[in-house]
Amino acid sequence: MDPQSYRPQNIPTDPGVYRFFDAKGQVIYVGKAKNLKNRINSYFHGNLTPKTNRMVNTAVRVDWTIVNSELEALQLEFTWIKKENPKFNIQFRDDKSYPYLGISIGESFPRIFITRRRDDKKVRYFGPFAHAWALHSTYDVLQKLFPVRSCEDRNFEIAKKNKRNCLLGDIGKCSAPCVARISEEDHRNLAGDLIKFIDKGPDVVIKELEKQMNQAAALEDFEKAGRLRDQIHAINKSMETAGTFLSDSMTADLIAVHEDITHAAVTLFKVQNGRINASKSWILDLSQVLENGGIIPAALSEIYSEFEPPSEILINQELEDKSIWEEYLSKFSSKKVEIKRPVKGEKADLMATVKRNANQALIQYLSKRSTDAAVAGKALEELVNYLDLPEIPLRIECFDISNTQGTNSVASMVVFEDGQPKKSDYRRFAISDGETIDDARAMAQVLTRRFKRYLSEKDQDHKDFNYSGGKQSRFAYPPQLVVVDGGAQQVNAAARALGLLGISEVAIIGLAKRLEEVWFPERKDPIILPRNSEALYLLQRVRDEAHRFAITFHRTKRSKVMLDSLLDEIPKLGENRRKILLEHFGSVSGIKKATIDDIAKIPGIGNKLAETIYSSVHTAENQIIDTETGQISTT
Repeated sequence: MDPQSYRPQNIPTDPGVYRFFDAKGQVIYVGKAKNLKNRINSYFHGNLTPKTNRMVNTAVRVDWTIVNSELEALQLEFTWIKKENPKFNIQFRDDKSYPYLGISIGESFPRIFITRRRDDKKVRYFGPFAHAWALHSTYDVLQKLFPVRSCEDRNFEIAKKNKRNCLLGDIGKCSAPCVARISEEDHRNLAGDLIKFIDKGPDVVIKELEKQMNQAAALEDFEKAGRLRDQIHAINKSMETAGTFLSDSMTADLIAVHEDITHAAVTLFKVQNGRINASKSWILDLSQVLENGGIIPAALSEIYSEFEPPSEILINQELEDKSIWEEYLSKFSSKKVEIKRPVKGEKADLMATVKRNANQALIQYLSKRSTDAAVAGKALEELVNYLDLPEIPLRIECFDISNTQGTNSVASMVVFEDGQPKKSDYRRFAISDGETIDDARAMAQVLTRRFKRYLSEKDQDHKDFNYSGGKQSRFAYPPQLVVVDGGAQQVNAAARALGLLGISEVAIIGLAKRLEEVWFPERKDPIILPRNSEALYLLQRVRDEAHRFAITFHRTKRSKVMLDSLLDEIPKLGENRRKILLEHFGSVSGIKKATIDDIAKIPGIGNKLAETIYSSVHTAENQIIDTETGQISTT
């Protein structure tokens, strides 16, 4: 629907919350505004980003609710997003199901256990923990330090009835309340000490235990005093090897965002008394992030619907309306909440670690996604529809050019079959460029060489192919789709190259980096695939892999050329002598390892020229070649 057909009039200038609805009456986007009129009108002007434009064109109406302040707008926006789950608001996906440590404080005899659910109000949960193995290790230590029962209620009642404790009671990992080895009150105190230990660290617990031990000794309850003494000793021993790199006074939540082209990851670290107690990551699709939205505000809403906010929240991006968020989150905390962006010190260092974890979470998510056969199948089907291909592109070849101002040109060919990289078919091309050559001419040269091989080998290979183990040449397989890195100029050059060879059955497109637009040969305008489409993501993967493969080869070649060119600068060392030196020593590195006498023994060199060569190559040894820029500097 044309957005102008439902553009509202007489919008108030008050703060409030607005909602866009689709034709089915479903809420597709919820937003807040200091000034409703300015914000809503901004959706009906030109120059919208593609994702916002898509949302506005999907909607058929918009309404709003006036509130008294920005804080109330924030609260209402949060409530409606949770209730309606609008598809154009940021959708967070937990990257996995995390384990928690639970203590059932609502029972007469509390128990400790590991769970992946947080739905019982009578249980105190700690976590989540990023790694299950780490939690199990922690669980084992806690059972030794605080032997709270861990058995299920059914087993506990059977043990009470039979008056026989389990193995954990025998090895000291349970205080065995089932056989009255510890009273109900002392067992509850033990569970309370465990919670204090996790909440506040060992120092508070040790002081309390020492007080109880002294009281027990004064009352001549030496059995209890001895048990408390052993517990204190065990806690101190465990702390000796626990190690920490943070100040004991540091208690905060750290939230970091790492963004890629299509997705972003948000990672939370919960730090208490200098210890990282929990971490968790979420993944979101950036196609759902409108230009007036933001990842950090959405992250705060998501995280603190699950966790109680601490007094200090550290973030790695700037946050608009920071004071409003601080006031809002303080309502859910026992202390005033402050939101900061650390720039130096241990908090900034730890924030860098949190961001690296977000990066890793995103890498793992995208890696799993890229190897998912269902996702790959969907991407290939979308390519057929978006590009109007005659068949599914089961084999895709992508070509990329890398050079230094038109010289030292190289190219790469990467192959994806069934949506997955087939590295055994990757190829590199050294381009014959004479003096200089532009990307379009280089692309035409590479495509010509590749498909000449295809034409020369396909018939021979088919004739010689047998089913007893014979293999067809990899160049004899034609791709259904050729992707070139670039726009109209590159794709037209590639199409002309294939046209001169009489090849018309292969589809060709170009993928330009600026707006990720797809170009077709001899077409005036490109097409832009939906930002969140699997087809675009697959094309980006193919293009990025070709670029990586090309740039690696280019750096290697450029470095070798620059090293070999050092011989060109040595006076009185002509082409023939350079050739003789390289044939004898193998490379410039081999010449560097030689002595002056070794060099002088080469026919036509002599002692004087040998000294000059030795001095020149060892002077170059103290130079640094930047393979990114080609710049040579002296150390």
